[in-house]
Amino acid sequence: MNETRKRKYDQLIESCSALPPMPTAVAHPCDASSLSAAIDATRLGLIAPILVGPQSRIHGAAKAAGLHLDGIEIVDSPHSVESAVRAVALVREGRAEALMKGSLHTDELLGAVVKRETGLRTARRISHCFVMDVPGHEDTLIVTDAAVNIAPTLAEKVDIVQNAIDLAHALGVAEVRVAILSAMETVNPDVPSTLEAAALCKMADRRQITGAILDGPLALDNAIDLEAAKIKNLDSPVAGRANVLVVPDLEAGNMLAKSLTFLAGADAAGIVLGARVPIILTSRADSVTARLASCAVAVRLAHARRLDAGRAVSG
Repeated sequence: MNETRKRKYDQLIESCSALPPMPTAVAHPCDASSLSAAIDATRLGLIAPILVGPQSRIHGAAKAAGLHLDGIEIVDSPHSVESAVRAVALVREGRAEALMKGSLHTDELLGAVVKRETGLRTARRISHCFVMDVPGHEDTLIVTDAAVNIAPTLAEKVDIVQNAIDLAHALGVAEVRVAILSAMETVNPDVPSTLEAAALCKMADRRQITGAILDGPLALDNAIDLEAAKIKNLDSPVAGRANVLVVPDLEAGNMLAKSLTFLAGADAAGIVLGARVPIILTSRADSVTARLASCAVAVRLAHARRLDAGRAVSG
């Protein structure tokens, strides 16, 4: 199972080998963990980093971790909030195509991203995805949203779903199969998540959500396990074969992702979508492979956006 997990993320990282390193503003990499993640991704050719933070602290973290920063640009900033602001500014100036979280709090980074006048907002709702490599499970699973939207409305879930679908396409998923999760697979007026699941599926039928097959409500077992789906007599191209899991709210998503990580030995590559550029979210608890996979996901997303922009110009 360990070899299967390694192969999945290795294939993801290898898929970026022919792509140029992605200019990336790394916000406040002031500890060994976050700085090592950026340097490891640089060595593999995934990113071309611009480190944004207090120079003395960045150099101190590098010395403590035995890292060399030769040839890497550092943009000096006095504290974490300003580091986030300056990292976002690098994107707005066209010098970076991605953001990467350092040792600052996620809300500090996203606070700079969502500012109306100086941030990186788009028409889309910002949402988070875990690209999860679960041992013993054939497909990589995308779980959303487990980190940003606490109790999303139906309208916000439309963007959450569409962001995840676009991510799946950028990662080369041939058929995106989205399961809208609840505690059951039948619509129950007393369980709001089942009503929203049904509404999202109908919206996909009417092409308000595009690029995937949706089904829901589905319980977790009959979303990812064919035998469980057969027992419940679910005749669906998604049931038992989902590769995108949309949870009802942040609490459910966080519990699902952490259960897979700490009980099933899964790796989780975190990415934030819906902004002008992908935002790489890593954690000190992440494995080295998961951190690199997060960067690889962002590289694939940025490449897909460049292709889309080129087609729009030529079309």
